[in-house]
Amino acid sequence: MDAELKRYHAYLLLERSLSANTIEAYLADVSKLLDYLQEQGVSYQQATYEQLQAFFLTMAELGIQARSQARMMSGIKSFYGYLLRESIIDVNPTTLLEMPKLGRQLPSVLSVDEIDALKQTVDMSKAEGARNRAMIEVAYSCGLRVSELVGLKISDIYADEGFIKVEGKGSKQRLIPISETALNDIRLYLIDRNALPVIKKESADVLFLNRRGGMLTRQMFFTIIKQCALQAGIKTLISPHTLRHSFATHLLEGGANLRVIQEMLGHSSIQTTEIYTHIGAQYLRETILMYHPRNKIE
Repeated sequence: MDAELKRYHAYLLLERSLSANTIEAYLADVSKLLDYLQEQGVSYQQATYEQLQAFFLTMAELGIQARSQARMMSGIKSFYGYLLRESIIDVNPTTLLEMPKLGRQLPSVLSVDEIDALKQTVDMSKAEGARNRAMIEVAYSCGLRVSELVGLKISDIYADEGFIKVEGKGSKQRLIPISETALNDIRLYLIDRNALPVIKKESADVLFLNRRGGMLTRQMFFTIIKQCALQAGIKTLISPHTLRHSFATHLLEGGANLRVIQEMLGHSSIQTTEIYTHIGAQYLRETILMYHPRNKIE
């Protein structure tokens, strides 16, 4: 733990009379901010209002709910209040930060052309090019959560059957049809993946790896998506979750049944041995083939 964080911990214990759970949450949230600022090359003493605002925007785009953001802001405001009190900073950059609204916002959605533009910006001459392109395609074609995408295993890809197995929230598993476009992008990427000089033992079955042979973070994929959107000239506020929303919206606009879409998004639980109790797996595959833009034949 950072030395200043330890002193802040002592301050919370002695002077704020907060519960142990609240203190633990505050410390965890401040640690997230410190990690973010370090990645940006900024110290917490020098952080500006704009940089803190960018941090919370990043949290929102990574899918952190408004209530969780509000709790994080409370902890971070408390931390900077402590720094000001101890004369470690002269100006509190959190003063103008506003608590996120707890209402539900409509998600942003990209068109098929915009998603294709994202993929086209990927520099295939770079070592990570095939990986980044495959990740964008799989995220969109299968409607995956970011955690599901970075945790996808090679052994969970059933190419001959046209499905992938995904472990979602609460360790619940589901099968999702996968397009031939996505499978082709994965096959191309596997050539580069298998040529990595080192693959960590614990990541041996993980599909998408970083240059050091380890599992990618959610933050890394967020960075990839942001860079591609910038290069493609996409003005929509974009996040990895945007691809998941686009998947669902395009299916719905194409005429797919809402209940089927909910199954594919993982909003209904299924057991490993009783896959798709209510809706047959073959029907799910037929729905993808019929309604998803990636399977339309010109």
